[in-house]
Amino acid sequence: MKKHRASAFIALVISSLLLMSCASSQNREASDMSEFKKIRPTRTILFVHGMYMTPKVWTEWQTWFELKGFETLAPAWPHHDVAIVEQNERHPSGELAELTLDDVVAHYRAVIQTLDEPPVVIGHSMGGLVAQKLLQEGITAGAVAVNSAPPKGVLSFKFSFLKANWAHLNLLQSAAKPAKLSFAQFAYAFANDMDESSQQAIYENYMVPESRRVGRGPLGSSGKVDPLIAREPLLFVAGGNDHIIPESLNRSNYREHRHSPSHTDLIAFDERNHLTVIQHGWEDVTTGILAWFEKYTEAGKNVSLVQP
Repeated sequence: MKKHRASAFIALVISSLLLMSCASSQNREASDMSEFKKIRPTRTILFVHGMYMTPKVWTEWQTWFELKGFETLAPAWPHHDVAIVEQNERHPSGELAELTLDDVVAHYRAVIQTLDEPPVVIGHSMGGLVAQKLLQEGITAGAVAVNSAPPKGVLSFKFSFLKANWAHLNLLQSAAKPAKLSFAQFAYAFANDMDESSQQAIYENYMVPESRRVGRGPLGSSGKVDPLIAREPLLFVAGGNDHIIPESLNRSNYREHRHSPSHTDLIAFDERNHLTVIQHGWEDVTTGILAWFEKYTEAGKNVSLVQP
């Protein structure tokens, strides 16, 4: 009982911190949609992986989009550019522990500066928030945020969200040591609707330790996104069975942009979990993203892909 009360108290503390971080939003009337920016001319896609993952999650997506005529690249976060086995053997890595969300954004900003054209950035989980931050800097052609971590001020108090993110949000755990998910934590947060053999295979072949500083980044100034600026199109992709980033949180993130003078859309896939980028049937997601891309690169087309 004491353990239960302690967990409830810690959850209340986290909720209070999230509420304190909530930024007030002002109403702004959107311009005529015909004036909104389109996706800038590009055939380059930059993929950004999320926490506890590596670029390996994008392997099939890269092949799929390259067959459609795109050039793709999927660089790793700092300290995630060695073999998965080695990353796990290094745990706990002091260097990884120091990694921040600002560091990750700066890393991908530097990558973009080396390209011949601005890319469409497709990010998963925390990579989705990175994509949003790069988009607002005006250095991308457009952005797709898949199962995206929320920016500062976008909240969820669902039990699944708090439980699934507890490994890095638990303030009783020092940020001086990276987080490493147990199999049970991973199965609940990332692969909740898969059979155990699939969960085990993904855990062993994809999961790596992660910086708690990155995971806590959205609570502070590093997680700020201005939803009201004029920018290139943004697409949110949500999974209806996602524990770590519930569909409702994606919709809250989308609604923050409702007064933006920019195209913003959301598509949801009811039966998909947080690992939608490698989950069976991932082609349905890439097909939806490509349709969105093609709509916003055709002059004069103003479509809404938002599902009710």
